[in-house]
Amino acid sequence: MISSFIITEYVPPVHANSTTSSAPKEAVKSREQIFAERRQLFDEISALTGIPWPYLAAIDQYERTIRIAKKRPLAKGLIDIYYSQEEWTGMLNPDREDDNPTSIAFFNGKGKDGNGDGLADRTDDLDVLFTTADYILSYGTSEQDFRIALWEYYHNNRSVERIEQFVKLYSTYDRLDLFQHVFPVPLSSSYSYRGTWGARRGWGGYRIHEGTDIFAGYGVPARSTTYGVIEVRGWNPYGGWRIGIRDLNNIYHYYAHLSGFNKKLNIGDAVAPGDVVGWVGSSGYGKPGTSGKFPPHLHYGLYRDNGLSEWSFDPYPHLRKWEKEERQRKLKKS
Repeated sequence: MISSFIITEYVPPVHANSTTSSAPKEAVKSREQIFAERRQLFDEISALTGIPWPYLAAIDQYERTIRIAKKRPLAKGLIDIYYSQEEWTGMLNPDREDDNPTSIAFFNGKGKDGNGDGLADRTDDLDVLFTTADYILSYGTSEQDFRIALWEYYHNNRSVERIEQFVKLYSTYDRLDLFQHVFPVPLSSSYSYRGTWGARRGWGGYRIHEGTDIFAGYGVPARSTTYGVIEVRGWNPYGGWRIGIRDLNNIYHYYAHLSGFNKKLNIGDAVAPGDVVGWVGSSGYGKPGTSGKFPPHLHYGLYRDNGLSEWSFDPYPHLRKWEKEERQRKLKKS
């Protein structure tokens, strides 16, 4: 069990001309520059292949979230889609460093030339993106074709679902930097909370508390802390009326014991930080509709999915961080 995980979109310290090993290191690019240049890469390949940029961005982001689990090396450029040398050049290719598109194709390697320089470079962002787009196009251009292509590549329904959720977010908000957070209840409301992750719970058998309880009055709005897609909504014997939201870091945000949901939102909808998803209550510990067995509060949990497994981790430090950041943003605006 992993008790903590830092939620942040990892932006590597990319240097100018970073894909050229002989180039001298220059000033580290800002977060804004990195997102802008990454988006430009997606737009270029989208214009070339006709594949909407959110599809390429979603695959790239999903690959970024599973890098650690797959024990893959850190990307040298802006794109995190990974191909092993064997995949890129072909299993039977005797030259593992081969960058000739013709010989790579002869050995059934995946590597393609995406920037028109006559080389298929596994470390070049455009070549990697074009190779991925070419693979998708080999299945067709419809949404169903895209789904089939993902299944054939990952052989994992969960991977397909995650990438489709990411496509939803990028398509809805039309930008890459979707990693801001807010506190789960309005800062202007009366609330209290402390770290209780891992504490013992007894109802329904021995288990640990996989979250942080934020005590507030009935009807206080429960807000999305993140940009995400609603993955689950309904009743759970333990959590009562609950809702689950998946973000671009492949983190599942779990809201439980609600008194009700925002009826304008449905499973599959995209939400932004601050959007009201429900209201604080005391539902749970029984059959649908059970309420009042404990004081009203919002149970807020976080679960990390690395592509192979999912586990809970302590949300308390993140809640403190988001609370502070939101207060600072409000002060700057005032």
